[in-house]
Amino acid sequence: MFRRRSDDSPSSATVLAEQDDAPVSRDPQAPKGRPTPKRSEAEANRRTRVTVPKDRKEAAKQSRERLRAEREKQRLALLNGDERALPARDKGPVRRFTRDYMDSRWSLAEFFLPFAVVILVLSVLRVPALQLLSTLLFALFLVLVIVDFLRLGLGLRKSLANRFPDESHRGAVGYGLMRNLQMRRLRLPKPQVKRGEHP
Repeated sequence: MFRRRSDDSPSSATVLAEQDDAPVSRDPQAPKGRPTPKRSEAEANRRTRVTVPKDRKEAAKQSRERLRAEREKQRLALLNGDERALPARDKGPVRRFTRDYMDSRWSLAEFFLPFAVVILVLSVLRVPALQLLSTLLFALFLVLVIVDFLRLGLGLRKSLANRFPDESHRGAVGYGLMRNLQMRRLRLPKPQVKRGEHP
């Protein structure tokens, strides 16, 4: 394995010379059609390609200002309902219809958080009857919210299938139900339809 080759075997220089004379047939699937550069050449190319800003603090400041401007633009879009600047989560006609569908209907789920605060206050009081009442009320309200979720989710799924038969509805029902858990005035993007109005 590590022994020297015999003198009668052709030297590696002769083999290389013969290979240089033969036409090179390169595999079309090969990743590159050129020889691997030397380390010094590769490092020199890498240094010339990377452009380091002269003032890093200034570059970081500009980057922060650009991100702040983009966030402000998205915030205004969420408040005004401007479709062009909305985040990817809220874009598209399916998501817009989902928002309008949920915003046009009354639901128990949007009162879940205020009701939970009231129940929490009742359960903190040291009156056993009030604590029992608060537990029962919370369980009853939770069951009603789940039933309401099923009603709204099935209705939304059916409306999406009728309105957008060729588009993907993936995640739209969950998006609508999570929006429904928020109080109407706190929803973002802001509601664009009134209650009872058909989207």
